[in-house]
Amino acid sequence: MSTSTPPEAQEIFKELKAVCVPLFGTSRITPSSSPTTSRLLTDLIRLLQKIQPNELNGSLISYTFLPLSTILERNASSEIPDQVLEKILVALGLLCQSWWWTCDTKIWEQVFKLCGAIIGGLEGKGKGKVRDDETKEAATRCLLALLHKRSEQEASCRLLPPEDAIKRLRQFQECARDPRFIPILGQTVDFILGPVESRSTSLQLVSLELLYQIIEIYAPEDLIPTILPGVVSTMCKVCLGTSSGKGWVNGEVVARALKVMQSTIVRAISDDICIKEGALHRVEDLEDLSKLAHEPTPDNFVHGQSRPYVKRTGSWLHGTASQLHITLNSLTPLVSHPTPAVLHELANSSATILHATPLALPQTQPLLLSFLLSLSNAIFPSVASSAHHALLKLLAKASTGQSTLLQTLMNSTADNLLALPRLLSTQADSKVEHISGLIEAVCRLAVSDENPTTESLSPISKGIGRLLGPTGGIEKWGWSLLSVLELVEPYIVVTQTSAAQLMLESNPDSPDWVSFPELTFKNITSRSTRDALENMLRALGRAAQDSCLFSVEWFINIGQSGASTSAVTALWCGCRLLEGVANISLSSITRCSTHQQKSKRLDKLARTLSKSLAELWDKSDFEVIDEDTVEQRNDNADEGTQPHVQHQKGLVPLHETLKIIPPLRSRTLRKTLQPMLHRSLCLQLLAVASGIIQARFTSLFIYVLYPVLHSLVSSVTYLSSTASATLNYITFATSYATAANLLLSNFDYALDAISRRLTRRWLDIDATKVFVVMIRLVGSDVVDRAGDVVEECFDRLDEFHGYELIVEGLVEVLSEVIKVIETDVKARPAELKSSEEDTSTSSQFYRLKDINEFFDWLPKRKQSRLDVEETVDYGPAPRKAWGKSDSNDGENKQEDESQPTDPNAGPPPTPIQALTKQIVSRSLYFLTHGSPVIRSRILNLLASSVLVLPESALLPSIHSAWPFVINRLTDLETFVVSKAALLIEALAVNVGSFMFRRIWDDVWPRFRTLLNRLDEAEASSALSRRAYGAVGTESAYTHLHRLYHSILKTMTASLQGIRPHEESVWQVILAFRRFLGNQVHEELQQCARDLFIAAGKLNPDAVWLVLSSTSDAEYPIMAFMAETRWGIEENVRIVLEQIDT
Repeated sequence: MSTSTPPEAQEIFKELKAVCVPLFGTSRITPSSSPTTSRLLTDLIRLLQKIQPNELNGSLISYTFLPLSTILERNASSEIPDQVLEKILVALGLLCQSWWWTCDTKIWEQVFKLCGAIIGGLEGKGKGKVRDDETKEAATRCLLALLHKRSEQEASCRLLPPEDAIKRLRQFQECARDPRFIPILGQTVDFILGPVESRSTSLQLVSLELLYQIIEIYAPEDLIPTILPGVVSTMCKVCLGTSSGKGWVNGEVVARALKVMQSTIVRAISDDICIKEGALHRVEDLEDLSKLAHEPTPDNFVHGQSRPYVKRTGSWLHGTASQLHITLNSLTPLVSHPTPAVLHELANSSATILHATPLALPQTQPLLLSFLLSLSNAIFPSVASSAHHALLKLLAKASTGQSTLLQTLMNSTADNLLALPRLLSTQADSKVEHISGLIEAVCRLAVSDENPTTESLSPISKGIGRLLGPTGGIEKWGWSLLSVLELVEPYIVVTQTSAAQLMLESNPDSPDWVSFPELTFKNITSRSTRDALENMLRALGRAAQDSCLFSVEWFINIGQSGASTSAVTALWCGCRLLEGVANISLSSITRCSTHQQKSKRLDKLARTLSKSLAELWDKSDFEVIDEDTVEQRNDNADEGTQPHVQHQKGLVPLHETLKIIPPLRSRTLRKTLQPMLHRSLCLQLLAVASGIIQARFTSLFIYVLYPVLHSLVSSVTYLSSTASATLNYITFATSYATAANLLLSNFDYALDAISRRLTRRWLDIDATKVFVVMIRLVGSDVVDRAGDVVEECFDRLDEFHGYELIVEGLVEVLSEVIKVIETDVKARPAELKSSEEDTSTSSQFYRLKDINEFFDWLPKRKQSRLDVEETVDYGPAPRKAWGKSDSNDGENKQEDESQPTDPNAGPPPTPIQALTKQIVSRSLYFLTHGSPVIRSRILNLLASSVLVLPESALLPSIHSAWPFVINRLTDLETFVVSKAALLIEALAVNVGSFMFRRIWDDVWPRFRTLLNRLDEAEASSALSRRAYGAVGTESAYTHLHRLYHSILKTMTASLQGIRPHEESVWQVILAFRRFLGNQVHEELQQCARDLFIAAGKLNPDAVWLVLSSTSDAEYPIMAFMAETRWGIEENVRIVLEQIDT
């Protein structure tokens, strides 16, 4: 090299010389020199890879190219091994990276021809030699390095002007579009289509990239129609994997194939090129139409210098468009491809073809739109966003094909709605989900928040509004949808919380949000399909806005006509549409508290709907069934004259096919009544109405509260769970903190609604249950309003005292009020009755230690505590009430002197105590009611009131009712006896002094008899424990267990702090020693231990004698008391240890 060459270039030259000179010497390939040539080529490749492309100038490239060309010239193509040829092409490709800027066009053509020949297997004269995939890949990469477009940044790196990259590319484009070179270019494209279908993924990828570069950059416009069929057909095979035979294709391969197909279609059949060449005419006015009538028909082929090629004409366009539509339709499976790259490229290709061919491919527009709509529902967010933005861009005002695309979009949406019932009837879940997704995607375009030009998409909203409006023909697809879509009540209701849990407002673990239970469909098995249908209807309502209210009213009117399957389905459809119009969702808390402005029409519909739906609860279930039965008979009468279509699964019976015997008359399909599902969907509509009206919904509580509470007490799990979720949703929608606050604030509305349904004109048996659940929901806050409740209950008891079922329900309401009051009193221990300490049994029965203490107490026995002079000095204190004037002192003194005070009188009763006293006094008459359930509930009510009332108010009522209470211990029903024992237990624990003599004179003899009877009854009871020496039942929730528990607790309270007769204590400890057995329930064992410990405090010797004699027959004289089968040893040890301490 010359001395003016930079030092860096000289160093590179020396390195290249060390390799090129030996390589030149071994340019003649023989079996002995082939390994050396291969090694030298490898060294050359490594050296070229180490050198930066911008460091190679023209001289270095020519010097390096010389040995490579010499090898190709001195050896026949068939004599060069594949490995050697591969390395030559790799080295040549590395040179072409830099040679592209300086090489002559002749060299460019020669390298192009060489690589194309190697790819096509036509290197020499004749048939040539077929090379392996590695050699073809090297030739393809070499050609790609020669053809790919250079950027302006690369020109700047080589210290060249940026425009040189564009100028150089134009030179090669002119060379490639030379008429003499076009056949070579076309033949090369044909050669590349072979490796595109190779099994080698790397060869496929580089071949597709090369094919895209040739078609997009170098192929002339006249050549594209000629190569269009072959390229599109091959790309379709590659995308679907039909040529490889593997059954699957790499995602990157499919993406590049789609890119090649898109480029070929756009360049071959775009509107611009077809209009330019006369194959297509854009008609915008009458003048264009007149020119179209006199346009001559050109030939399909034009003969060039070397070979004819296809010209764009009207007939060619018509035929090609049909073939392209078939090809693109075969790519539909790619919509569900698992690779994001493929989905991205499919969306990009569809959008590009749609934008370029609105007039050339009119029949393909719905197909490409469906691709984009489906991809906008993809599971990959990037793909969905890309497809959505592409649709927005296509439908923008600036788009030339906006009107055509909008019309196509609306037509396809209408067709999809009409096709939906047919797909549902065939139970094709995947197709139903696909169609629903397409409709939802169209609706999202109308309400897109990301589109800055929302006015441009208003035609979509208007079009959907017309589709769902009075002129949209909802009768066509609406009735078809109702006839094939059938809801069924789920066998298992899965909810986050139950109706019973909702009643526990004080539970801190209760969730803030209660989800609506899910519905199931008879002919839809996939949950995703059901969700797709719901989202589709919501999207339709959201897109159409007020125009959709006609369809909402149409569905709801059908739903209110009865409780048949079609009516239930109509309510479901109307509810989902209304959710969309209001832009709320029953399945999400975030959409509940929206403050979006609602239209007056929607607000009016919500109010009217709430009132009309609430009126459905005015009818009983029997009335609904009777009405539907009449309609069913009328339908069955006309059914014989109508054609019967039945979808049947399984094998077709032979006798019906072969007509061997006369076919049986087909059974008439009876309508199934679904009143519970009907009411559940009505509740959902009420929840949606509350979400629309929000805080102003409170004025409708007088109509709505009773239906919700009535459904909450339903025995059907799905209905009660729906009611629970509805109440929770209304609570959030109306801005109440909890359901208890809502009911308390509107207590009068609820009480009035219940009262109106407990009259002779209008009697609802479940109204009392509604009363109970309302009290439970409100909780302790109902105490302030309990007076109204009690007054209402006793008014109804006076009116319906002869109806056992109503009386039972009203008594349950009173019991619930007492329970709430009892809970409230327990929560505030400071407000308990003040005489509790004075009336305790321990203070009334104080045991004197010796005779001297007796003599000290005797003179003071009649002295009250008030008479004891206080010696404590409290300091200065006021002697009169604050704020009273001196002028009134004389009058007050006279009034005080004229009204003598009772020193033994207690404080006046509180309002709660007065109310409880009223309940107790007026409920005593029902202790002798004929219904055992009522008797048990009255006893339970009295037991709950013991803690609330002071002795002065409680004991007179108990004293008057004592004979009836005692008689309940001999009742025929065990649960009544259990409740009577529970009342006696509460009295013994809280008012022991009052119950002392009654326990030992009246109760204990009956308890003793009852224990003997129960001991005999256990032998025949299926719930009894079967172990040796066992007593009681296995479960702690049986009436027998509760009865034993109450008896034990009663007698334990009676033994504490008193000294009864020795004979009675002996009888008690003998009767209850069997409850200390190890086979008895643990709870009863604990109660028995407490009883014996209390008895041991009174008479430890007797307790020791009984327990030791029962557990161990050590003393022969007491052997008759031994009961080893009970196994009481462990409990005896515990009791004796407690007595000793």
